[in-house]
Amino acid sequence: MSLFALDVGRSPLARINPVTKLTATLVVSIVLLLSIDPVSAGVALGATLLLLPWARLPARQLWLRLWPIVVAAVIAGAATVLYGRMSGTVFLEWGLIRISEGSLSLAGAILLRVLAIAVPSVLLFATTDPTDLADGLAQLVRLPARFVLGALAGLRLVGLLISDWRELGMARRARGVADTGRIRRFLGQAFALLVLSIRRGTKLATAMEARGFGAEGPRTWARVSRLGWRDVVMLGLAVVVAATAVTAAVLAGTWSLVFSL
Repeated sequence: MSLFALDVGRSPLARINPVTKLTATLVVSIVLLLSIDPVSAGVALGATLLLLPWARLPARQLWLRLWPIVVAAVIAGAATVLYGRMSGTVFLEWGLIRISEGSLSLAGAILLRVLAIAVPSVLLFATTDPTDLADGLAQLVRLPARFVLGALAGLRLVGLLISDWRELGMARRARGVADTGRIRRFLGQAFALLVLSIRRGTKLATAMEARGFGAEGPRTWARVSRLGWRDVVMLGLAVVVAATAVTAAVLAGTWSLVFSL
């Protein structure tokens, strides 16, 4: 059986503390943001692809999460090719459109950098349970419990909002009020969803207050968030990937700080 067909909950990445995943993603992302060059971004992206089987995400599920990022990266690269800085050999010049050797190089670097920053984030957080992330942020990072629990409750309602949108569309079609006028239908359905979400949010806030989620004083947690050897390995891998990417770019002579551009 393929690794991508296995249960995500049993994947090695799912057993790592979400705070560690967040820290590892920030380490790699900050290093990649310091320079716009294809070598460091390519090395980081290649390392991420090597770790891809350990996520055990189904191929379709992975593509559904990645395709907006891929499209955005391609659009950013295409815009840079047409309107980026002009240097080196000029291949095409027509009005505002100028395609040169420098614009092609910069477009490739931007394309790789967008993918190298976004793909690890999607990969790590696709294997993260929101409740585990909230536990880690409140217990390890010491963020305010009210903020963390409120954000968790809101995140849990995202799937419900999608279901409500579908049900509203089916109900409006059944009444014959959504057969024509796509823009008017969208605006009306969006307003109905807004009203429904406000009502549900108000009821949820009241229920959480009644159960003591807004009380002052020390808070107890049903699950203790701990760090283990897997977290140390994850952080070590992030540091190694970041250092390798920078070293490869420096040796190749492509490393260039964004502040000096």
